[in-house]
Amino acid sequence: MPPQSLPIASRRRFRPLRCLALTLLSLIILVGLIILIFYLIVRPSPISYYVDDAHIRNYNLSSSGDLTATFDLSLLADNRNRHVSIYYDSLVVAIWYADQMLAFRELPPFHQPKRNATRLVLSAAAMATPLLGSVADGLKHDRSAGQVAVEVRARAKIRFKVGVAKTKHYVMRVYCAPVVVRFSPATGMFQRAFCDVDV
Repeated sequence: MPPQSLPIASRRRFRPLRCLALTLLSLIILVGLIILIFYLIVRPSPISYYVDDAHIRNYNLSSSGDLTATFDLSLLADNRNRHVSIYYDSLVVAIWYADQMLAFRELPPFHQPKRNATRLVLSAAAMATPLLGSVADGLKHDRSAGQVAVEVRARAKIRFKVGVAKTKHYVMRVYCAPVVVRFSPATGMFQRAFCDVDV
């Protein structure tokens, strides 16, 4: 029995579907090529963070376990990208010890140019902050040693700018530990702490 050909109406229905599929495939390939070319031109580098200096002043731990202290920090944000600048729309830096936050500081928005290292100098104050018993005991021990190892954490809402185009908002998290902080008056050299950055 000879093979039967499809009716003309069925063949016509297949032609728009084939054209649509080819168009979608072409668009996918084109977008992929644009992304590849963009990446090869921009070659984004990760953002680096360091704690360059830190010390504690006005320290007082009451008998009831309330902490009053000021943590002075110097952070270095290093944007090594040649074509990408960064808009920091919000940035909060916090001091943690043994899973308890001791103090935090919110910084004003700023723009970091490409190939730029920005130094962020800030003070985060604990004002009669009630501490967990284990945290208070640990700080008493560290106070007698003259230094304390804390964690510095930062959370930022950022946008990237390439040329005239800006991206959507991304959340950047920075984690620096251990940061060995000396009580004022500090003696000796501060050892730079390197940070993990997640965007």
